[in-house]
Amino acid sequence: MNCHQRLITAGVSPTAFETLGYRRLRTHPDHTCILMKDSMCLIHAIKPETCRAGPFTFDVDGDMIRIFLKHASVCPVVTLLKEVPEAYGQQFDLALKNISNLVDHLTDEEIDAINRIDEPDTDLVVAIPRGHRYV
Repeated sequence: MNCHQRLITAGVSPTAFETLGYRRLRTHPDHTCILMKDSMCLIHAIKPETCRAGPFTFDVDGDMIRIFLKHASVCPVVTLLKEVPEAYGQQFDLALKNISNLVDHLTDEEIDAINRIDEPDTDLVVAIPRGHRYV
């Protein structure tokens, strides 16, 4: 069962999704996730891999996945992570695992659509090989 189906089965409305070259959750006008309310994730226990990656995002360049960290202006969690190296390390490790797994399940067309998303408020932190298993 893919992530979209898993969320629908768990009760997320199909109207919470949109397709812009790939299927994703809609956002509020301020660009926060449609499933955020009062700064809380409404589906925290079952949120998708990309959400679990937290303030890390990615693109794919050939056989490499490039991992970026969002700026604190986009994701306030970044400030905390930078202040607590252990928390940063744990979230980074989780992001590597979740992003790698997500990329393994995307089609080339979905990867191309994701790569077209402009995310200027990020910094490249690492490039990892596609297909590597992180445990």
